[in-house]
Amino acid sequence: MDKEIILKVEGISKQYRLGKVGTGTLSHDLNRWWANVRGKEDPYLKVGDTNDRTSKGSSDYVWALQDINFEVEKGEVLGIIGKNGAGKSTLLKILSRVTAPTTGNIKTKGRIASLLEVGTGFHSEMTGRENIYLNGAILGMTKKEIRSKIDEIIEFSGCQRYIDTPVKRYSSGMTVRLAFAVAAFLEPEILVVDEVLAVGDAEFQKKAIGKMQDISKGEGRTVLFVSHNMAAVKSLCTRAVLIDNGRFVFSGTPERTIDEYLKAEKSSNVLEKIWPIEKAPGDSVCKLISVTAKTDEKSIFINKDLEIEFVIENLGETPKNLNISMVVYSSSEVPVFNVVSDSYNCEKGRYSISTVIPKNLMNTDTYSIRVLLVEDSSKPLCNEYNVLNISFLEEKRDVSWYGKWIGAVRPQNLIDWDFKKV
Repeated sequence: MDKEIILKVEGISKQYRLGKVGTGTLSHDLNRWWANVRGKEDPYLKVGDTNDRTSKGSSDYVWALQDINFEVEKGEVLGIIGKNGAGKSTLLKILSRVTAPTTGNIKTKGRIASLLEVGTGFHSEMTGRENIYLNGAILGMTKKEIRSKIDEIIEFSGCQRYIDTPVKRYSSGMTVRLAFAVAAFLEPEILVVDEVLAVGDAEFQKKAIGKMQDISKGEGRTVLFVSHNMAAVKSLCTRAVLIDNGRFVFSGTPERTIDEYLKAEKSSNVLEKIWPIEKAPGDSVCKLISVTAKTDEKSIFINKDLEIEFVIENLGETPKNLNISMVVYSSSEVPVFNVVSDSYNCEKGRYSISTVIPKNLMNTDTYSIRVLLVEDSSKPLCNEYNVLNISFLEEKRDVSWYGKWIGAVRPQNLIDWDFKKV
């Protein structure tokens, strides 16, 4: 049986002019108008750089999106991932009719509810209850339909005590709670959710993800979900797409799409970080000079110990009690473990502190290292994220199963098993 297509995107592109509002000059406006009168193509569609925020381009025009084509089935949860500036939010704004595409068209069946930014569509002077009715009206709901759902919306949001208070007095977390509850309970056929869930606390995120699962599986509605939380994308989405520099570069299962994203983000190991003394993290006296994964091999294997060396320096005349804290994150940006060194009495001079990540502990994954330099075991002098990126590989496997092992780590020889006949 064929699946019902509820959203179809054909040739969507979006062009912006950098540094200006609109086209920027009267001459450009006239050129566009004259081309339109003659039935010609917009002359400025032929120019423009790729949307790469890290490099300086040669044109004042940039393509935030280029030639995006995809279809979404009814009841599907589509994850959209990519680095900052890739075009994810621009795509959702086009789908939500917040902005118009430069080229292409969109075909949808039913209402679209959007949760793009904290407070989008809310009037700050109106109460939470009044904003529920306002948003429902914007979504095309009748007053009777809204009234039948309002108790569920208020209960889900957890803002009962403040529901008759103006929204301008809400925290950002309370605002996004109420906005999500409105969008989810007023039964749109397509729910569009950007990264705003990150504003909520852990309890709300769990509720929101559970609600989105109910919407898609139980009620057969469609969800488009943008997030940098790879664990949420894996657990919630049925399919995912990867956007890079305004283009679709991969579409597939959430697991495969996330793997492609991580390959692009961390295609090579970063095994050493050295700072010049004047830019080294720390305070004016105690500095973190370098962090190094000590290996002579190009690849890091899980069945071998890996030494991590930290070099610190005390520039002052007064001895300091210093220690290192190392936090290891998985590729899904989930903290796996944290290890802390002893406190060492460091007089003026440079010192090396080393530790070893034991063999057969890590999984086949790319891990990032966060480093804190701490004084007197309580005062952080620096807190550096993504200092090292280390991809652990597998040389051989002693069993005949070759799938990916479950878990952030894989302590295969660190846990004893006892076998005996009973």
